[in-house]
Amino acid sequence: MKISAIRSSLDERMKDCALTVLLCGVGGQGTLLAADLLAKTAAAAGLCAKVSEIHGMAQRGGSVTTVVRFGRVVNAMVCDPGCADCVLSFESTEALRCAPFKRDGGIILTSDETIKPLSVLTGQAMMPHNVNERLHAMDACIVPAARLAQEAGTIKCSNVVLLGALSNVLPFDKQNWQERIQDKVPRKTIDANLRAFDLGYASLN
Repeated sequence: MKISAIRSSLDERMKDCALTVLLCGVGGQGTLLAADLLAKTAAAAGLCAKVSEIHGMAQRGGSVTTVVRFGRVVNAMVCDPGCADCVLSFESTEALRCAPFKRDGGIILTSDETIKPLSVLTGQAMMPHNVNERLHAMDACIVPAARLAQEAGTIKCSNVVLLGALSNVLPFDKQNWQERIQDKVPRKTIDANLRAFDLGYASLN
C-alpha cells in the first residue's frame, strides 16, 4: 500500500463527499480525545466536522468506538460496514473487529498493542489467534504506538502517535494539528505530545 496514493485518493473523494474515520480502542486509551482532536483539526481547516460516540464499557476497559465525519457538508453520521475511509485503531484486536467497516480503497491504521479484556482475563472468552498476521493480510498499517509514545516521553500519548500516522493521509497542515494538540492536552505534556505526533508521522515514511 502506498500512503501517497491513499492520500491522493482521499483528497479526490473529499471534493464530492465527507470523509469517514472510525476510531476504536478500549477504555482509557484516549480514543475520544483523539476523535476530538481530529474533529477540531478538520473544523480549523474550514470543514464541517461531526463526531458520533459509542462508549461501550469505556471505564472498564471495554470497547470504545467513535466516528468522525468531515467535509464541505456532513449530512449523516451513519457508518455502516464498508463505509469508513479509515479505521484508526488503538488496539490490534479492536482493529480486527472493526476491519469490516473499511471501504474498498480505504485504510486501516492500528497500534500493535494487544490488551486482554476482562472476559478473557476471567476465562469467559478467548483472544482471537494470529491477529497481526490477519491484519497484515488486510494490508493494514501497524504502528508501534506504545514504543514511540515512550520514546516521546510518556506512554499516555500513544493516541497522538496514531494521529501523527493518520495525518499522512489527510489534507491538513502540520501546524493545524500542532495548534489543536497544544490547545487540548495538559500544558505539562505538550512537548511530549508534539514529539509523539512527529514520531507517528515518521512511522509511515
